Amino acid sequence: METTIKISPASMQVELFGSTDSHLRLLRESYNVKITARRSEVLISGRPSSVEKAQCALKQMQQHLLDYEHLASKDVKEIINQNKSKAVLKGPSRAISVYSGKKVIKANTPGQMKYINAMLSKDLTFCTGPAGTGKTYLAVAVAVSMLKNKQVRRIVLARPAVEAGEKLGFLPGDLKAKVNPYLRPLFDALGDMMSFIQMKKFIELDIIEIIPLAFMRGRTLNDSVIICDEAQNTLPLQMLMVLTRLGNGSKMIITGDITQSDLEKEQKSGLVDAIETLKRIKGIGCVELSQQDIVRHKLVQNIVRAYKKKAKDK
Repeated sequence: METTIKISPASMQVELFGSTDSHLRLLRESYNVKITARRSEVLISGRPSSVEKAQCALKQMQQHLLDYEHLASKDVKEIINQNKSKAVLKGPSRAISVYSGKKVIKANTPGQMKYINAMLSKDLTFCTGPAGTGKTYLAVAVAVSMLKNKQVRRIVLARPAVEAGEKLGFLPGDLKAKVNPYLRPLFDALGDMMSFIQMKKFIELDIIEIIPLAFMRGRTLNDSVIICDEAQNTLPLQMLMVLTRLGNGSKMIITGDITQSDLEKEQKSGLVDAIETLKRIKGIGCVELSQQDIVRHKLVQNIVRAYKKKAKDK
């Protein structure tokens, strides 16, 4: 099989191919194909499946270069490794623009693409999945993008303050100091999408609110993106309280890993209960991410798989 890919604009050719065609050599060696560069075209030939994979990788390299204006060998290797371990994305991946300069956040897996599409098209989205699948990060990215584009006026990020097997009541400080460790992952995600000064300003102006779940009681949140993170640690009545905060012009995203609940064994997770109760209602999105959607260090996928196997063997 043989296919030709046009390089547009032609000015990106040098950076796309790499120094002395080093990026093309990585593609040749990884997919066992023949690659020939001719002016603004690249000719790929070899076994049909190999040509298809190399073509896909080259298109992803082009898109990366357009989005970030640079392409290093580590970026090419990452694209190749992702394509080896995950299903190839079908259709265009929707880019999410945030405040951090030229940073663009995109789906890396089909599951993440489904998640982003659900968040953008539904007013209420539930997302479950193991650690490292981007549940929180992508939800915050969508919220920040909507704020930047003036589609909403504020962002409310909430987490239940449930200890993961440790009692933190002895820690010094006031209530804010005690709950800060629970909310740190939300601060980390925001910090990757805007400068610290901008984040601090938005928090001071109440444009971004990061709070323990209990602080949402009695409120109606209009023109907002509301994210309830770690929702597996809510009780059914708490989840009902959260869901009924949804106001006009708002969007709500509920995330959690139902395999990592810190509730007492006899207590049912509000996240599980809500999905069972509401999954057939029109206008609600339910996305389940899996091991294949893990985008942290490659060991995380193996760790999750090992624990899952251990649980099945019991």
